[in-house]
Amino acid sequence: MATPRPQSGALGTQDAYKYCVKYLYSPRKAHHYFRRIPCDICAIMPSGILYYAAPTPNGHKVSVFLEELKAAYGLEYDIERIDITKGTQKEPWFIKLNPNGRIPVVIDRNRDDFVVFESAAILLYLQQHYDKENKFGFDKDTDPDNWSEMLQWIFFAHGGVGPMQGQANFFYNYATEDIPYAKKRYHDETKRLYGVLEIRLKDRDYLAGSGRGVYSLADINVIPWIRFYKKADIPSLDEWPHLKAWVDRSFARPGFQAGIDVLGKPL
Repeated sequence: MATPRPQSGALGTQDAYKYCVKYLYSPRKAHHYFRRIPCDICAIMPSGILYYAAPTPNGHKVSVFLEELKAAYGLEYDIERIDITKGTQKEPWFIKLNPNGRIPVVIDRNRDDFVVFESAAILLYLQQHYDKENKFGFDKDTDPDNWSEMLQWIFFAHGGVGPMQGQANFFYNYATEDIPYAKKRYHDETKRLYGVLEIRLKDRDYLAGSGRGVYSLADINVIPWIRFYKKADIPSLDEWPHLKAWVDRSFARPGFQAGIDVLGKPL
């Protein structure tokens, strides 16, 4: 059976990729198909980054960095907000983009519709291809030690703060059964991890970089989680004054604020 040719009147620009993955199984195949057989959608599809996201900590990580890149380099991108409360991220078209069925996902329309999922992986991908002056990271060849430090703190957050605080958020706010042991377990571990960051920031402004450090992906990757501390039953950040000052310092950046605001009201 021949693949039906879509018309722009039937599908909006942001829905084009949903059509592509539904009928062609991958956006990269769709890219080649629609360049070979022109159609109305191909004529209106823009370039730049297409970002599938929701207003969650992981969603905010990438939107913050996209806004920082936009301010620094003029990077263009589009957002399609995914309603994770309705399970949109579990629909077949999205599973073809990310088999794990989670946001965020980026499609790089500048690079043959290359797909990237996992928030930290997206940050590193964007920094590799769009931060040519290393304003938000470090060159692994010319500055290998600071590059390694940045990766260490990215992985610390990705394997520690995110999963632990995410579980605390769930058991305090969304679980259908009250499980005190689970609440205490993840609440205490979240606080312990904040303490690790407090140690690192005692004589520093940022997590990675020489001297007092420089604002980088290491910070962007974890602060969006800490913003939601109250959901983990932590009333304030006063217990960790250096961490609190670091969060406030980063959030005062126009790019950081814009990246939070662009996704709308938190879920």
